[in-house]
Amino acid sequence: MDEELRSLTERLRRESGGGAVYERLVATGDQDELAGVLTEPGQPLWARELAAFRLGLAGDRRAFEALVLLLNHRDPPRCASAAHALAGLGDPRTARAAAALATNELRVAYALHPVRLLARLRAPESVPALITTLERRLRPHDPYRKVALACVEGLGALGDERARPVLDEALAHPALAEAAVHALARIPRQR
Repeated sequence: MDEELRSLTERLRRESGGGAVYERLVATGDQDELAGVLTEPGQPLWARELAAFRLGLAGDRRAFEALVLLLNHRDPPRCASAAHALAGLGDPRTARAAAALATNELRVAYALHPVRLLARLRAPESVPALITTLERRLRPHDPYRKVALACVEGLGALGDERARPVLDEALAHPALAEAAVHALARIPRQR
């Protein structure tokens, strides 16, 4: 069993209290049944999350909207699970959605997992969104250092020359300096 799936099922078993409905959703191989959970009124959040995650892992794009909503949730484990499922979903809308979430200043407290997802996707939207998000995090007294650090690490992993100026700026921030040095070292020098 996938480690992320194991973690999610344990968390949701506790949240749901177990029971027949939970066990059915964990065991079913019927993607239409899982998709129905996403559209039926009155379904609890844990059931929608489990259905969306399982559909995402199966590559069923009916899970996309639910996973994007979960990616922007206030609960970090839900965000992490959604990011994992979205990374494997293969939906071309994923990078645009993650970029929109990562760059939304009103939701920056929840941007950590969209930022990490962008780095993992390596999509055309990834570098511009990570640069924009990091530029905003370099303001004095910005409280979102984890988001800034994830941007620095992501830009280093992507190794794109366009990130060099913002990573140079990050060197001046003690909480980001070491990661920025490593990120800059991963960007090939232009000749």
